[in-house]
Amino acid sequence: MHRTKQSKSVERPVAALETRVTPDSGNTPAERPARKTTVRRASLAVVAVIAGGGIALTACGGHHGSAKAAATAAPSATSSATASPSASASASANAQIREDAAAARNVSAAKITITPQNGTTGNGLNSTKVTVTGGTLTSVTMKAKATGTAVPGTLSADHKSWKPNAPLVRSTQYEISAGATDAQGRAAAATTTFATTTATTKFVGYFTPEDGSTVGVGMPVSINFDKPVFSAHRAAVEKAVTVTDDSGQQVVGHWFSSTRLDLRPQNYWQPGTHVSLTLKLAGVKAEPGVYGVQDKTVNFTVGRSQVSTVDTKTHLMTVVRDGQVIRTIPISAGADGHTTYDGQMVISEKDQTTRMNGATVGFTDSDGKGEYDIPDVPHAMRLSNSGTFIHGNYWGDPSVFGTVNTSHGCIGIEDLKGGKNPNTPAAWFYNNSMVGDVVIVKNSPDKTIQPSNGLNGWNMSWANWVAGSALS
Repeated sequence: MHRTKQSKSVERPVAALETRVTPDSGNTPAERPARKTTVRRASLAVVAVIAGGGIALTACGGHHGSAKAAATAAPSATSSATASPSASASASANAQIREDAAAARNVSAAKITITPQNGTTGNGLNSTKVTVTGGTLTSVTMKAKATGTAVPGTLSADHKSWKPNAPLVRSTQYEISAGATDAQGRAAAATTTFATTTATTKFVGYFTPEDGSTVGVGMPVSINFDKPVFSAHRAAVEKAVTVTDDSGQQVVGHWFSSTRLDLRPQNYWQPGTHVSLTLKLAGVKAEPGVYGVQDKTVNFTVGRSQVSTVDTKTHLMTVVRDGQVIRTIPISAGADGHTTYDGQMVISEKDQTTRMNGATVGFTDSDGKGEYDIPDVPHAMRLSNSGTFIHGNYWGDPSVFGTVNTSHGCIGIEDLKGGKNPNTPAAWFYNNSMVGDVVIVKNSPDKTIQPSNGLNGWNMSWANWVAGSALS
């Protein structure tokens, strides 16, 4: 998934004052692997954004259903994932389809491409470029993510491209935000995070959560290395990565791949816990001839406990904070053929608004374009790498929420376009949620989400989690 998101329409200067960028061993570039599918449905709920290298995934993704389900042009009286809606609910679902199409019409023709692609590491120091087709660039800003240091660049005379003025710095994570307009003045936006290469003899780890942040009780520590760690050296690398907390919980690492190590306790963090991540990787071997360079300590705080349970059968979400129910919210989950994953999911990012395009996950028309491309989708919070979000829905009839499942796998909550009204149910949930909060989905006919799909290792038993440690 990413990312070009249509968020915060604040224009920034195209060029910045030149300053020296210092090496960044900061947090993880977001992972955005796309899930492809040939299944199609007319109702809209998948999120996508334009990001480095083209459109990348920010899409609602549940388990994809059969061709028979895909052939259904609109939800029928039995198309709910869990129950037969009433006649009025079916009418609302059909009305939503029409509103989906209307919402997709006012989309900018400007398409921004940022290179390198979002979430990538090991990129060259002269490989960065921003281009646009179908419009002109109005703003481009680039900065080192850890320090906020601006990177100066030059916009072409025709406002079709932008490049940094000088080579980038090694082992640094950067963020680019770009804006553009088409001939009708309709805005487009894109944001990408990527990291530059280290020397061929060095490796670094990009981590989340951020230093000094406050997170929910489900937030694991997740480290993505820019070079593979060979199995023979994983124990040494894992031993050099320690996570401690002042509540005394045991924290154990689990290798999801040669480049990803997550660490968590057996149960959710205790509220109010202070956690320290220490990386003592300097001189530690990852593979023959490749050694770590980091010696760094990061601290974060666990906030209050908030666990929200989505029941796809009752179409309700119950929000529990510190053991007390504080609100019950009507929702609409994934419809037949596009059901929402079951299981425990962790909010990994929040966007006030974003852009959703069905083409990024295979929901296309005969011309290859997305069945929908919706700007200004409000209050979007990511639950998986493959595209599961919980987000506001301004185009659906209000009667859908709490009544029928109509989405492509996301969890939709009633909202208004642009997300600027704080009184909608989606705005309330967004404003009362933080990265690291847990959202549990139950009673969906779909499978349990894979632990590696997002920050969702809680779906693995403790025994299996510990078995994935190189130190076990």
